[in-house]
Amino acid sequence: MNAPDRFELQQTRFIRAPREQVFDAFTEEALLRQWHCPRGMRVLHCRAEARAGGEWQLGMVARDGTRLAVGGAYREVSRPQRLVYTWAWQGENSPMAGLQTLVEVDFVARDGGTELRLRHSGFPAPAASEAHAVGWRSTLNRLVDQVDERGSAATLTLLGDVRSSYTRTVRMALAEKSLAYSFQPCAPHSPQVLALHPFGRIPALRDGETTLFETSAIVRYLDEAFGAGPLLLPGSPLARAHCEQWVSAVNAYLYDTMVRRYVLPYLFPQGPDGQPDRGVIDGALRDMPAQLAALDRAYGSSDWLAGGALSMADLFVAPILAGVERMPEGPSLLAAVPNLRRAQATLRRRDSFMQTEGTTP
Repeated sequence: MNAPDRFELQQTRFIRAPREQVFDAFTEEALLRQWHCPRGMRVLHCRAEARAGGEWQLGMVARDGTRLAVGGAYREVSRPQRLVYTWAWQGENSPMAGLQTLVEVDFVARDGGTELRLRHSGFPAPAASEAHAVGWRSTLNRLVDQVDERGSAATLTLLGDVRSSYTRTVRMALAEKSLAYSFQPCAPHSPQVLALHPFGRIPALRDGETTLFETSAIVRYLDEAFGAGPLLLPGSPLARAHCEQWVSAVNAYLYDTMVRRYVLPYLFPQGPDGQPDRGVIDGALRDMPAQLAALDRAYGSSDWLAGGALSMADLFVAPILAGVERMPEGPSLLAAVPNLRRAQATLRRRDSFMQTEGTTP
């Protein structure tokens, strides 16, 4: 069998909004500016003559300053049920510049919303259609954010346990970015988690049809894909390196000592007669002062670990120290590290910490 001359992608999305509203989001310039680009980009300009034979054009820019432009002509505009238009990338930044493809969108009324059926055809190779499929998934997530009354909670779902320090790190990042989201309580290795995380750990994140696992990857994505709130990754190379080194230190050293071998044995005792295992706890207590002292030196006179402002490194450390403080030896351990104690007091006054303190979203 010969390979097809052209390749295509198809996507179907149920959106909780009337189809007239969803259709207008595709054709009205003011609305297109608000959503029609992948996450991590923004629309610079937009022109839409939504009539058969009319032209459209859209320019977008990424956070690194890369600019892209795309445009075409409308072939069919049948509000609110169907929209057909050509699509061609413009400018030297696109390897597909000049190639014309076709977008067909059907809007089907369903109970409680609209079923959007999108077909984008005419690609010269599977890699091109697959790359555009990724872009469309992200772009349609932004459409849902715009027209669904739940906002980003309609696409963003966090799976985890509120008692997990890593889950809390992501929850704090979501709060810092002012992002609405849905929370799905899940235990490690549950079927829901294993569907997203190949190793069954928590947390995991779903953004529409996009899935992510591992806390640092999730926080990076939230920081780079959404423009709201403070940047959680510092701007300078050295500050980013400092941030990354402490995230790595949490994963490699601090979590094992402070959570796995100290907090968890108290919370889930497995020693003789159902008591906490003192051998495990005492081993952690021998290692913890040196680790806390290293953090104390890193904070120094600053309230932040990297770049002179809040970063994701602070969001990794804070939930762990909050757990340590609640354990019997915790207050005396933290009394010996004044810089760390001061910095944590500053962070604990932030809304993101207070909103995630032992509560279910």
